[in-house]
Amino acid sequence: MTSTYTRPAPSAVPPAAAPAPTRAELVARAEALQPLLREHAARIDAERRVTDEVIEALAEAGLFKLTVPRRFGGHESDVRTLIDVTAAIAEGDGSTGWVAAVVNTANWLAALFPEQAQEEVFGADPDARVTGVFSPTATSRKVEGGWRMTGRWYYNSGSSHSSWAVLGMPLTDGDGEVVDQAMVLVPRSELELEDTWFVAGLRGTASNCLIAEDVFVPGHRVMSVPGAIEGDVPADHGPSGLFRTAFSPLLAVGLAGPQLGLGRAALKLVTEKAATKPISYTYYETQAESVGVQLQVAEAAMKIDTAHLHAHRAAADLDTAAAQGADLDMLTRARVRADTGHAIDNLLSAIGTLLNVHGAGSFADTSALQRIWRDASVAGRHAASTPAVAMEIYGKVLLGVEERITPFV
Repeated sequence: MTSTYTRPAPSAVPPAAAPAPTRAELVARAEALQPLLREHAARIDAERRVTDEVIEALAEAGLFKLTVPRRFGGHESDVRTLIDVTAAIAEGDGSTGWVAAVVNTANWLAALFPEQAQEEVFGADPDARVTGVFSPTATSRKVEGGWRMTGRWYYNSGSSHSSWAVLGMPLTDGDGEVVDQAMVLVPRSELELEDTWFVAGLRGTASNCLIAEDVFVPGHRVMSVPGAIEGDVPADHGPSGLFRTAFSPLLAVGLAGPQLGLGRAALKLVTEKAATKPISYTYYETQAESVGVQLQVAEAAMKIDTAHLHAHRAAADLDTAAAQGADLDMLTRARVRADTGHAIDNLLSAIGTLLNVHGAGSFADTSALQRIWRDASVAGRHAASTPAVAMEIYGKVLLGVEERITPFV
């Protein structure tokens, strides 16, 4: 990793009186919830939303506070912790892991806004949960003190259980001309919700459409997206460094955690069943006796390990730079995105191999492996971390090609 030291030093804001829980403690809390998550997984999938019991259990365990500033009672953890905790949750249920990842990422975005906005979100409710969509699918009109906004935003994961939303908005001047792209903080109570999430996988994330009709957004709840990408955010950076983390790379790798957990869950399920499951139309009494199965299981396990190594390298790059107050250079940013894409590519391949091992029974409605396959297939196509785009970005930077296909690097 190459970095230049341009960011302000860690702030003098005092940490909370109680020490923040460690990564190991938070992962252990997530693992302790896995029996509950597995018990509710089929219902979450069928009802297309995480059950209230599971949301309450995660909230009670403090697992929506990974990225909330410590002065509001949050943990202010690092990116590696975000990945490992959401992976442990997704090992129990993919939709719940995804909601936890999105809410913690959107909470991090809310913590980049000015202090007044943070007070409105976390000061008023330390347990606040934020959902978010960046696409600027809205119109805005400059008015005294802020903007009035109308629009629709699809795919707001966790919107059913969130109290605020971070949304994309084109920023206009007094003449109505678009001058910038912004993200804005809006109370969920000022938005309508339309049930539009009818999909094959991650069905329980309730990633529905939020609708604003001429909603007023005050200036202190508006932030430039290009500025944030370059590290220019109005928030106090806090004592831990989390809020100095590179913007776009965090958004990409932050969604890898649930997919790691889905890969681990698939491997665990298939290897446990292989001890008793026969291979039809062969003399093998169990799958575990077959050299062919042994080779495929080992291959899948190695791909899942590869995914972890790449995701953790990306997290280490981000966490180290943030703790030092450093900016990541373009090459490292591009590699973080490529690490994320390569991790996802390996996970999808590993789950495909495990489906082959487990056989046609994988696709039964009653099989947990079917749900894992559907969840991973949808998660692995998220626009922020798709492997092909990530590789193109990294390849261009490696080759010195100046063309940029996205600002989100």
